[in-house]
Amino acid sequence: MSLRKLKIILEMIKFEHSIFALPFAFMGAVLGKIVVENTWPTWMEIFWVTVAMVGARSAAMSLNRLIDRFIDAKNPRTATRAIPAGLISIFEVIFFIVVSFAVLFFAAFQLNSLAVKLLPLAVFVLILYSYTKRFTWLCHFVLGVAIGFGPLGGWVATTGQVDGTGLLLFISVLFWTAGFDIMYACQDAEFDTKEGLYSMPSRFGIQKALLIARACHVVTFFGLLSLYMIANLSIWFLIGVLISGAILLYEHTLVKPTDLSKLDVAFFNMNGILSLVMFTFTMIDLVIS
Repeated sequence: MSLRKLKIILEMIKFEHSIFALPFAFMGAVLGKIVVENTWPTWMEIFWVTVAMVGARSAAMSLNRLIDRFIDAKNPRTATRAIPAGLISIFEVIFFIVVSFAVLFFAAFQLNSLAVKLLPLAVFVLILYSYTKRFTWLCHFVLGVAIGFGPLGGWVATTGQVDGTGLLLFISVLFWTAGFDIMYACQDAEFDTKEGLYSMPSRFGIQKALLIARACHVVTFFGLLSLYMIANLSIWFLIGVLISGAILLYEHTLVKPTDLSKLDVAFFNMNGILSLVMFTFTMIDLVIS
């Protein structure tokens, strides 16, 4: 595969948006190690968590674009994506997916046995998500599970176990993801309804969908607040949670049922900032405490 084609694929999967999931994966890896073993993860553990996350997201996004290529071709918003636009071949995308999954599997084997055992479940959810919009409006929550596996995977990678604290972080990220994905889906509500696709906006309408998204983010806020109390963290983590809550609140003021013009700012900018804020204040907490 040429560098030009690789660049097209990386643009297709919005590789730069890894910033959404990576900070939470690092947060899970570091926080898990401190909470469970009262020590810091090694640099090699962090390295393999990074490799696994990049492999998982690259495979999942490429697979999603491949499976949705016919739907994307019909939607004016997505018709210019690489596959429907003919910028990349099906074979090249499949090759990239196979390599990405291989990277994920190799990284998991460098970590621990539980990471390897849970890998089939993670891969199943990554594949399942791309089909869910064809049969259930709960598709946003399946994506939430897939993204939530990032911090939970980081937790498992450095601790070799799953516990209640790790699951609380997983649930918080699950509802955070579902909430912003519901918001993002509002721009395709009319198209999804016309094509018989399932989403919260196409099922309940944009106004109700935005209310559901807000409820999801309330769960996220209280999930992170509960994590602060259960993990016995300091005021620094709490500050991070409060700032994240303010970001979520601001995000929802940007998107209105009658005005979706600021959706990209709410989706990309605010959520990227939120994940960085939570990771940064988690690190400050753990370093100073």
